[in-house]
Amino acid sequence: MQFSERISRISVSSTAAVVQKAEQLRASGARLVDFGAGEPDFPTPENVKRAAIEALQQNFTKYTATGGTADLRRAVVERHAKDFGSSYAPEECLVTVGGKQAIFEAIAATINHGDEVILPSPYWVSFLDIINYAGGKAVILQTREEEDFSVRAEAVEKLITPKTKLLIVNSPNNPTGAVVAREELEKLLALARQRGLLLMTDECYCHFLYDGRPRFSLGASGELEHLIIVGSLSKTYAMTGWRIGFALGARKLLANMLKLQSHSTSNPTSFAQRGAIEALTGPQDSVRAMREEYERRRSRIVAGLRAIPGLRCSNPAGAFYVYPNAASCLKKDGLGNVTALAERLLEKAHVALVPGPAFGTEEHFRISYATSQEQIDEGLRRLKAFFASL
Repeated sequence: MQFSERISRISVSSTAAVVQKAEQLRASGARLVDFGAGEPDFPTPENVKRAAIEALQQNFTKYTATGGTADLRRAVVERHAKDFGSSYAPEECLVTVGGKQAIFEAIAATINHGDEVILPSPYWVSFLDIINYAGGKAVILQTREEEDFSVRAEAVEKLITPKTKLLIVNSPNNPTGAVVAREELEKLLALARQRGLLLMTDECYCHFLYDGRPRFSLGASGELEHLIIVGSLSKTYAMTGWRIGFALGARKLLANMLKLQSHSTSNPTSFAQRGAIEALTGPQDSVRAMREEYERRRSRIVAGLRAIPGLRCSNPAGAFYVYPNAASCLKKDGLGNVTALAERLLEKAHVALVPGPAFGTEEHFRISYATSQEQIDEGLRRLKAFFASL
């Protein structure tokens, strides 16, 4: 059987591959410390679960509008307005099957073969593959570890060509936890206006900011033509399996994204939408509790990693990842590269993490600290012993 050329442009998600290997080891009886999956270890809040159960009991199990119910779209824009001061209309909101679908549809609706997309590195794994699948060309902006992986408008501007159509910014960032400063985001939006680009901001981790940093969204600017915001309930409300995401932007763009959705998934799951309404309109205590706990975990894991000789680790400002640099360790014991290092860690120490090449760098690995303090401490103990043995 012959397969399409476009499917050969992409690969299986590296994070999914790590999860699969970890599951295989776990099934064989290994006691793993899993730093691989970017998924909250908290349960979905009880009020959200109750709302979905009630929807099932009321037989709310039929098709809905492809882009989400009117009630859910209204809940999304009202929550965003309360949190960030934006003023989107429900018609400027599209509900998708997870945030990843919103990203896929936005890129598919705007990028032609050969169009350039500026993508800061380190980047979330799926951005690059989605660009490749659409036939676009990713122009990588390599951020600097010594500058806390900052994205700067001055550096972006140097990469713009007549073929540039889209700029993607993920803040807080997966995998680094870096946060783009408000003034730089505003400069990036101004640059998009000046040069006729579309700026996509991925706000998946927007509620998990530390050290007293205020939440901020470019959605408050009122810009529609040159800005699309994608978001998700997955991380904010510990609803990863519910698959509810959204996009906020110009009606013409959303209409074209909706066209694609109508021929792929159709509507997000009906009763999951009812749960999402409760998450957005109900008490927000769980969000604050998760943020406070993640901040405590961040402090513990950064201190522990910095105490391991040969590792460097910047202090992330958001999300729930750290991105240590293992360059010094790679020179020892013939490890060669960080992928081989990650494989040995999984096999020998039973610690699962994701190597940096998945995110566009060669010397780092990503650790998710969306796990318990006990697992963090055990993982640090194993990492220290492993690196001491090199």
